[in-house]
Amino acid sequence: MANHDSTTTANPQILGFQPVTHSEISALLKTPLGTSHDLFQVLDICERYAEVLIENKDIVERMALCGRLYAGLEVLKVVLDKPLPEHLIEALTAEKSEIKDDDWPLTAESDLLREYCSALTLVLLNQQESAGQESTITGLLFELINVLNDSLRAPRFVRTPSGLAMIDNSSVDSVH
Repeated sequence: MANHDSTTTANPQILGFQPVTHSEISALLKTPLGTSHDLFQVLDICERYAEVLIENKDIVERMALCGRLYAGLEVLKVVLDKPLPEHLIEALTAEKSEIKDDDWPLTAESDLLREYCSALTLVLLNQQESAGQESTITGLLFELINVLNDSLRAPRFVRTPSGLAMIDNSSVDSVH
């Protein structure tokens, strides 16, 4: 059991969350989201939904946020299957000198992490859990979305003398 001095990252006070007003939640819920958005835009919006969800206690707002988060995760499913645009390839490219072997933790596949997040969101939407369990599930969802976000934003490509290559040393002819 954590005490009041705990450094548990799922605790919103430790993460430095700012209180969210009803107008900010309303604006967030009205934020357009579709498959025309790029990967990073979809990740940013999903992460924001999760941030607001973890600190929100209003049942109506929580359900709306869960619904939007679920929709965002479905958009992410489509976006993950699209080829990466040039600006994201550039953002996901590192110089050879920037790469360290210990910088690449093993994580589950992006699709699987997204499915986990979707499943947890559906559990929250069903409203069948106790308040304590709901809080735990919300915290887990928040953490998984952060892992997914970090994983998808990690460099995938490296510049070599022969051109662009995947981090795992395979050559890149057509980037997807």
